[in-house]
Amino acid sequence: MEQYLITPWDTRVGSEPTPLDWDMHVPPEVDAIAEQVIKLYDMTVTSRTLITSKPDKGGAIWRIETNKGPRSLKLLHRNPERSLFSVGLQEYVVQQGARVPALIPAIDGKLFVEMGGKLWIVTDWINLTPATKVDLVGAQELCYGLGEFHRHTKGYLPPFGAKNSSRLYRWPNYYQKIAKKIGWMREMAKAYRDTVASPSILAVVDQYEQQAVEALNRLKASAYPRMVTMGEPHWGLVHQDYGWSNGQNGPGGLWVIDLDGVSYDLPFRDLRKLITSTMDDMGVWDLTWMRGMIDAYHQANPLDAESYEVLLIDMAVPNEFYKHLKEMFFDPIMFLNTEADAILQRVVATDQSKAHALAELAGDLGKYKAGDYEQKIAATEPQRVPSESSTWNQNNWGLQPQKTANAEDTAGSKEKRTEKIKVTKKRSKSVAAEHTPAVEGSKSLLESGRSAKKTSAEQKESKSTTKEAKPVKEESKTSTKEVKPVKEESKSTTKEAKPVKEESKSTKKEAKLEKVQSKSASKEEKSAKEETKSASRKAKLVTVEPQSYGKSRTTTGSTKEETNTSSEQSTTRTRRAPSSNVIDLTPYLASGQTKKTNAKKKVVRKKAASASTSSAKRKTTTLAKLKQQAQKNKIVAASKAVSLQQRKAKMAKQNVKQASKQSVNQAAKSVKQTASVGNKTKKAASSNIKHSYAKVTAPSKKMNKQAANKPSAKKGVKSRGVR
Repeated sequence: MEQYLITPWDTRVGSEPTPLDWDMHVPPEVDAIAEQVIKLYDMTVTSRTLITSKPDKGGAIWRIETNKGPRSLKLLHRNPERSLFSVGLQEYVVQQGARVPALIPAIDGKLFVEMGGKLWIVTDWINLTPATKVDLVGAQELCYGLGEFHRHTKGYLPPFGAKNSSRLYRWPNYYQKIAKKIGWMREMAKAYRDTVASPSILAVVDQYEQQAVEALNRLKASAYPRMVTMGEPHWGLVHQDYGWSNGQNGPGGLWVIDLDGVSYDLPFRDLRKLITSTMDDMGVWDLTWMRGMIDAYHQANPLDAESYEVLLIDMAVPNEFYKHLKEMFFDPIMFLNTEADAILQRVVATDQSKAHALAELAGDLGKYKAGDYEQKIAATEPQRVPSESSTWNQNNWGLQPQKTANAEDTAGSKEKRTEKIKVTKKRSKSVAAEHTPAVEGSKSLLESGRSAKKTSAEQKESKSTTKEAKPVKEESKTSTKEVKPVKEESKSTTKEAKPVKEESKSTKKEAKLEKVQSKSASKEEKSAKEETKSASRKAKLVTVEPQSYGKSRTTTGSTKEETNTSSEQSTTRTRRAPSSNVIDLTPYLASGQTKKTNAKKKVVRKKAASASTSSAKRKTTTLAKLKQQAQKNKIVAASKAVSLQQRKAKMAKQNVKQASKQSVNQAAKSVKQTASVGNKTKKAASSNIKHSYAKVTAPSKKMNKQAANKPSAKKGVKSRGVR
């Protein structure tokens, strides 16, 4: 039975409202895996309570009551390699003395459990209280704790097998992205001019775009390029999601929790996010709060002048404007008609004091000492290798083998492709030496200059090859007779891929081939179109760069070099040998005899195709006729059925009429027989008549003239009748 793989179990589309209990449930499969994970630890669990979950990512946190005190069970939503990076950092900073929950090892000694395609960790449950937001003291506590955390992360190298996460070298790209996205906001506002927020956005978008561009230029001119050359371990890691919920007061000071998103970066990026979000919540850029937060951080993790300058540049970027208004890219009409205008007005009002506050903070640059970044070269992102230091016990940090079916499939497909493209070179050594390209000639010169053991004969051959192998630029200018224009090359690949006879064959075979070629010259001209198609199809199997080699077809006695070569080269068509990075197409190209057979095969295929098409047409016509006949039969049958139903209905109506007439006649006869009888007999007759009339239609007009139906006068009342 395959293991259940944990994936996001609930997602929201667009601007759907978040349900109240959206983050308070997990699938039963995840619950079952959590019970299995608990059994792998040396503890007895009496209760397990879900604290929160991430349905859109696939993570969760439980509080578990154990025989060793309350603990936390956490499901990390990232892939195991990325989660191993953060788990290793958590263990590293605990050893450095940071106030971070310590990982509890499982029975096998590992600090995590891998199950369901994710990593699980267990830590002690620490009672924490959030820092106060009301006054500056709480903000300073938060910043001081952040500085301590950054200081303890310096020098970290992840365990072997962990996926490295770094944003240290991405600052310019981030600034460019913000400037580009703000430009998109302008186009969105123009496209939806009828929305409520469109005029307000168009009024300020140019200003914010200019701020992003200026910040990018300032960053390039700052010490940032020299700072990042110090390397990732020098700067340490950032939390990336640090705030009032992930930094809380506990035993001994401020604790930092939820480290699963840590990454290498300039550490004060976390400080910038904390300051700008706090100013956005306050609705004003308060200089006192900003200075107090920076000073508190500086006490725990000192800043130099270059870092302070880059911090101010990062605050000058329109981060809050971009963060709040980027929602328009998901549901533009709804967002621009409902929330955008109010959010924009608040952001613009808050930014009225931003420029003045940053200008005042720039005056504090002299408080910080200059850093030493002059000895490093220009910033380049190094190819980092995960740490194989002895500090990591690989038995306790090894991951399970991941499913790499897709990667293997792709590798296998590449191998199959390369097998198709492999070409065996059958050229003789002498010919190859005479026709070496410019690249091989230059390499031979370098090798001859480096090695002192080469003979004089080899040096002469290398010189001769350099004479024959001229630079590509000179060939493109002067070899108009040897090389055809590029336009002709782009028109057809067959001109580049003409058949080349193997130069290592004997002269007798070549003479015979020449005769065959002379006789079949006229036939080849007629079948040129078919040859181009077949050659182009075969040439598609090989990826060739037309600019990497030239094609020069010459006949006998065209150049001086050919007169010195053997009779084999003078009688056959030749071209320059392909360079080392170009694949030889000779085995894939058809010879003269194979072209004839191919032409015959094509004719036969065309005839077979025409026969198949004609038979297919016949089948289609017969099927169409059968369908038409079936439709006609259906229509006739339906009409017959309708006519039968109509006839039956008419017969039924006639039967009803006849029955009604018979009943009426019988009633009339009974009335005549009882006309002379007294009142009693009349009442009885009338009752019988009424009973007989209940099952038939209304009486006819003749019944109105009968005496029994006329009203009788009451006793003692004179009546003249009704007129």
